[in-house]
Amino acid sequence: MPDRDADPLIVAISSRTLFDLEEGHGLFEREGLEAYADYQREHENDVLAPGIAFPLVRKLLRLNEGAPPEAPRVEVILISRNSADTGLRIFNSIAHHGLSIRRAAFSNGAPPYPYIRPFGADLFLSAHGEDVRAALQAGVAAAMLLPSASRSPASAASRNPDQLRIAFDGDAVIFDDEGERVSREGGLAAFAAHELQRAGEPLSGGPFRGFLDALHRLQQAFPTGEDAPIRTALVTARSVPAHERVIRTLREWGIRLDEALFLGGRSKGPFLEAFGADIFFDDSEHNIVSARDHVAAGHVPHGVANVTR
Repeated sequence: MPDRDADPLIVAISSRTLFDLEEGHGLFEREGLEAYADYQREHENDVLAPGIAFPLVRKLLRLNEGAPPEAPRVEVILISRNSADTGLRIFNSIAHHGLSIRRAAFSNGAPPYPYIRPFGADLFLSAHGEDVRAALQAGVAAAMLLPSASRSPASAASRNPDQLRIAFDGDAVIFDDEGERVSREGGLAAFAAHELQRAGEPLSGGPFRGFLDALHRLQQAFPTGEDAPIRTALVTARSVPAHERVIRTLREWGIRLDEALFLGGRSKGPFLEAFGADIFFDDSEHNIVSARDHVAAGHVPHGVANVTR
């Protein structure tokens, strides 16, 4: 039986990542807010097509099967820069697709990120970089998702229809950016020596530590094994001997990751496709470029790799 007192995993998501709003967004950029608002009202009964994060949201909500409505395991909240008026099309599309999304914040053009923490969100996904950075600064795990021209949400959903698969980079995502800073300052040899010397010293948590904890608690509500409804993976550029500190850190935290890929600098995209990730989080824009033609990829603009010089 589900624990009625357990906190659900709460994911806040922008309307532009849930649905394909690129045509309307392009109109907004070309002709302004009034033209955009008129367009959405004219089409408010036209169902929006799924966006890049739609398969992820559907799988997250499917985890509530068997749980009582008053005690869901997962809650998805809509956070949008639309107004409630122009957002009517989004509500209609949510109903059409049968998504159990009950809470929303429409900020009418203002930054919506101040509402993320009051909702208790463990994760925020958006196509708006400013909102993602603000959420990270407020201590919420957040990533920027962008549509990929070479893959569709439908193709992503077909790979593992019954299992949610989430992949994480390590440094500056799950962990802090200590390793990234050492590598940039002294090179790979300095990084390897640094990690070997500190193999028994746990890494500090990064911006996704809290989300990883919440996801791990959710995993514990289900049986383990290959058929579990959630499967996770660490996909990192680290290699031997820098692997040991990662393993010992996760052990210290009491966190289970189902798979770990230590790639030693190999391109991550093909490995993420082989894993079948529904979403992958990384702080490196270079890795996101490699990943996003294979899987949905969220850029985490955190750490030394994202410092503007």
